[in-house]
Amino acid sequence: MAKHNVDSKYLDPDYEPVVNHSGNKVFDDVLNARVQRRTLMKGGVGAALASIMGFGLAGCGSDSSSASAGSDPDGDNVSTTALGFDAIAVSTANNVVVPAGYSAKAFLPWGTPITGSYPEFRADASNSGAEQEQQVGMHHDGMHFFPIDFKAGGNRSDEGLLVMNHEYMNQKALHPDGPTYNQSGMRPADEVRKEIAAHGVSVVHIKQDSAGIWDIVFGSPFNRRVTGNTEMDIRGPVRGYQKLSTRFSPNGTQTRGTLNNCSMGPTPWGTYLAAEENWHGYFANGSQTQPREQTRHGVGSATRYDWEQADSGEDQYVRFNITPAAASAKDDYRNEANTYGYMVEIDPFTPESKPQKRTALGRFGHEGVIFAPVEEGKPVVCYSGDDTRFEYIYKFVSSRPYYAATASGYLLDEGTLYVARFNEDGSGDWLPLSLDNPDFAARVQAAQGSSVGAVLFEGFENQADVLLNTRLAADIAGATPMDRPEWGAVDPNTGEVYFTLTNNSKRTEEQVNAANPNAENRTGHIIRWSEANKDFAAAEFQWNIFVFAGEQGTETIVDGKVVVSLTDDNIFNSPDGLWFDYNGRLWIQTDGSDAAPYQNNMMLAANPATRDIRRFFVGPQGCEVTGVVTTPDVRSMFVNIQHPARDWPFGTEGDHPRDATVIVTRDDNGVIGA
Repeated sequence: MAKHNVDSKYLDPDYEPVVNHSGNKVFDDVLNARVQRRTLMKGGVGAALASIMGFGLAGCGSDSSSASAGSDPDGDNVSTTALGFDAIAVSTANNVVVPAGYSAKAFLPWGTPITGSYPEFRADASNSGAEQEQQVGMHHDGMHFFPIDFKAGGNRSDEGLLVMNHEYMNQKALHPDGPTYNQSGMRPADEVRKEIAAHGVSVVHIKQDSAGIWDIVFGSPFNRRVTGNTEMDIRGPVRGYQKLSTRFSPNGTQTRGTLNNCSMGPTPWGTYLAAEENWHGYFANGSQTQPREQTRHGVGSATRYDWEQADSGEDQYVRFNITPAAASAKDDYRNEANTYGYMVEIDPFTPESKPQKRTALGRFGHEGVIFAPVEEGKPVVCYSGDDTRFEYIYKFVSSRPYYAATASGYLLDEGTLYVARFNEDGSGDWLPLSLDNPDFAARVQAAQGSSVGAVLFEGFENQADVLLNTRLAADIAGATPMDRPEWGAVDPNTGEVYFTLTNNSKRTEEQVNAANPNAENRTGHIIRWSEANKDFAAAEFQWNIFVFAGEQGTETIVDGKVVVSLTDDNIFNSPDGLWFDYNGRLWIQTDGSDAAPYQNNMMLAANPATRDIRRFFVGPQGCEVTGVVTTPDVRSMFVNIQHPARDWPFGTEGDHPRDATVIVTRDDNGVIGA
């Protein structure tokens, strides 16, 4: 039967409605004068730059004194972060390309059996929902390698737990003939079960043999799937809040599943935080009016995959229809979407443990989370970007201090969530989103009764309500709307924090600012900052632009000096994934246009001290290159390939291409990138 007549935008997994209508343009209110901004034209294409007058980023000597691209006057970190390979060319091939002297091999493709009865993958995609629950999920994304002896203080590089997200899925590839509907317009329940199981997280115990070959440790108790139906606890300030009450959990303390898990973050105590990003597309509310918890996130009247139409009528599927259907929230699923939008903590070393949704870190379109280095007796600090046009960058500072002997997820349940304001002079402020803060409380009071964007603001009931409506709270605080903040990374050598700003084609000339200086920003850039006095818990920071993405000739200018000019060796667009390896090299992954001159998506390496950037890896046709980690010795690298277009990775997949992890090694077993 034909699919329901649904607006096609809801079927696009990358559809991101502009839902921030707050009009925040804080710079004109904060500063008496704007710093001049200018755009260079190269070959008819705008090449953005930030001219931060008289400003040098603390701890970043190349910004304040470099005379040309690639210089490093202070000589900081050159020996450990220098790039030792020749850049590769762009590619349109349907295979992975790496530099000479390196090898790449596909590993753990979608459908690989990892637990239970280890059901074999069927090439025609006819595996059942129950079998998919025992197999590696689809659309691989963020991941981390935990040495098998991590809990004992070890650092082994030949055995560990590879934990990865599965962001979403390709319905056409997942089933033999795509999704189907019966004569009543309902979907077979087992198809829906399989789709939900293709989402989530895989925990895979892997080991390297004496020949250097990696394989699954079959039968390991650590092998595990966490899916869109796995039961989870709600933790932190929002736990038990009445706006989380559902038929499944009337007291608002539990939920089922995690969805649209993009990036992640390993914690200092050896657990894994999976981000819930574009979760709004999984829920539908057919009411004439919707609560602000839904409108500020773009929840619509139709779902992406029609899971709520499963023909079994079971609660595990009905819950995706959040239209009020009973007299009380305890008797329907009107609040189900309020249990999504968080960071989800999973303990890979305790397979029987229940995942925990950490609400103190805020509810929004989490791309991932990155932790600052921890120190005994000091608070835990972590950062997260909200990957939607005109959304924000956040920082969480724990109330309790970190002590290695006792540290665990409880540290993420109490603390202060801040949102970033990037000032035009290169300074920045962390604005607290706490009703206990007098400045924020005053802004909340002043905003009551007015329209904040498209939402009539009527105040917050309590701090749980603030966190449930994190985006709205950030609007009121006066944060800087960014160009899709995605992955973050902290330089292990300098402590500087980096974030990718992927793109924003909706930004107008009237909306540009120093941190986001390009109207119709289709190629993106990377921003970085240093916390005041190198204190990650500080309330102030200094920032600059690390690099603007674009085609040949795109220049990044700091203090009037060209610090990067892109060439054939490093043109790229739409930076997304970002990770510092254990030696301090920065790895940049793309999720953008695959047209000329960029071609297939790629991964580049950068020396952060010199801004030397070189293309290292190009993926197959139609894919996103996303997720990267190495073993502690940096001799095995794992890179994820998401949504390849066709016949990948083995060339025989036809309409059922398989997302997979790619293992990259040096032929001489040397350090990757050196």
